[in-house]
Amino acid sequence: MSLAYDTFDRAGASASRLDAELRRAHPRTILEAAVESFGDRLALVSSFGAESAVLLHLAAQVKPDIPVLFLDTGMLFGQTLDYRKSLADRLGLTGVRDLRPAFNDLAVSDPEAKLWQSDTDACCHIRKVLPLDRALADFEAWITGRKRFHGGDRMNLPVVEHADGKVKFNPLANWDKADLDAYAAEHDLPAHPLVAQGFPSIGCWPCTHPVEDGEDVRAGRWKGMDKTECGIHVARAPGTPNNVGGDI
Repeated sequence: MSLAYDTFDRAGASASRLDAELRRAHPRTILEAAVESFGDRLALVSSFGAESAVLLHLAAQVKPDIPVLFLDTGMLFGQTLDYRKSLADRLGLTGVRDLRPAFNDLAVSDPEAKLWQSDTDACCHIRKVLPLDRALADFEAWITGRKRFHGGDRMNLPVVEHADGKVKFNPLANWDKADLDAYAAEHDLPAHPLVAQGFPSIGCWPCTHPVEDGEDVRAGRWKGMDKTECGIHVARAPGTPNNVGGDI
């Protein structure tokens, strides 16, 4: 067995063990276990979107200097950029890193910033998947804000999983909207300003729309398309190059 596959297997075994131990734990307990297990080899990925404040507040209680990776795609709402700054300052998060697409990727694949009009998968790939892949090369594990109640591929989301050779923690997997709202109210957490305008899930402005009453939380993302994920949470086989995969 090659070293790469041996490392892959060991990471997978670690994820399975932690998932068994933590599958019913409180999100803060899950975060504490993640920090204890991986220390400085752990990062948190946040969109600073509609529900991000809860996980970021929990993380700030456990490790305020945790690296927080924020994908600034160049196509975010101005309200999101403002919210990212104000919320990080309020919570005392000192390790927020802004990840941007590589200049060469944009120059070659999207020089007019219109790729989203013809190929949303490719647009997400160069603006989200590739920048995150590069940043995560420095870490062995990362934390996401995904929840099962968002539906789709997330309905069977484990608390801890293994993907692309890394361990992923999903501390809020078990929580529903009521849990999130209760926590936000208890700690007086500010909402993303677009939530009040009917955006329960927020991404880039070209591909995010308000949601009608009764629709799924993520119904406004890539509305009318057979697409539910940007690609950063689509697992790839071990050994797959970083420039291949995602939704593409």
